[in-house]
Amino acid sequence: MDKKLLWGIIAVLLVTNIATLTLWNRNEAVPLGHNNNQINQREPVASVGDQTISFDGWMLTLRENHGKKQLKDMMNRRVVQQLAEESNVTIDEKVITREIAQLTTMQGVMTEEETKNKKEQWRKDIKHRYQLEALLTAGTDIPDEKVKNYYQDYKDQYDFKASTQVSHIVVPDMETAGKVNSELENGASFDLLAQEYSIDEETKDNGGYLGFLVNTSQFWPEGYLDKVENMKERTFSEPFQTHAGVAIVYLHRKLPSITFDYDEIKPYVERELALNQMHQSLSADTLWDELETDWIYE
Repeated sequence: MDKKLLWGIIAVLLVTNIATLTLWNRNEAVPLGHNNNQINQREPVASVGDQTISFDGWMLTLRENHGKKQLKDMMNRRVVQQLAEESNVTIDEKVITREIAQLTTMQGVMTEEETKNKKEQWRKDIKHRYQLEALLTAGTDIPDEKVKNYYQDYKDQYDFKASTQVSHIVVPDMETAGKVNSELENGASFDLLAQEYSIDEETKDNGGYLGFLVNTSQFWPEGYLDKVENMKERTFSEPFQTHAGVAIVYLHRKLPSITFDYDEIKPYVERELALNQMHQSLSADTLWDELETDWIYE
């Protein structure tokens, strides 16, 4: 056999083998989410008895059941983002911060990592919603008098009142409180100690959790607000005497007040009224024609 031909065959085989190995190993590990967890595409993702569910089978089911909706949601976000940039639509950071604060008060206790991840996702969702409102209502005229009257009637709903998220442990005496405080300083779980020691029957089973309390609320237990005023987040207080017993307070979060004057909030009130006047649902579908869009479900 001619040597040139032989070397040519060897070269083709080498390239073919390398390509095969590359395809075989490509993307073997894929991320499970936005965290660092990964899964192997070539291994089962679940098993029930002697049966397994493959990665490909799982992906096929996801595409069939949720693929269209998920892709549409992704396209809606891209459409709104591009049109907002073209139209120079900006959302006041103060408005976003207020929305995040309101959403935060609806949550339970979250770790710092959970708080960070939630805030990042909320920020994207809030910005998208307000950009969409601005695009949908562009060119709609709402009389100033109507906007001002609506604001005067409902202006409190646009502000956020300073709130504090706390838990507590209430025990009958200082001796018990000292024991609990010592265990806390040694790293014991506050909510587990509340379940074990607290005499507050309404909160002990929930780890002593009191929730978010507006700072001006009359429902603050005696002395608690004064105690947390100078505390850092995610720390606990020294034991102190109250009418209900000796208390130790845990400060989870502090959220400051956020207030707006009329001129700051006016554009957002106008858009809210415009949407109501137009009987317009908050959907980006009608905006697709303003850009060149194409997708596999057409």
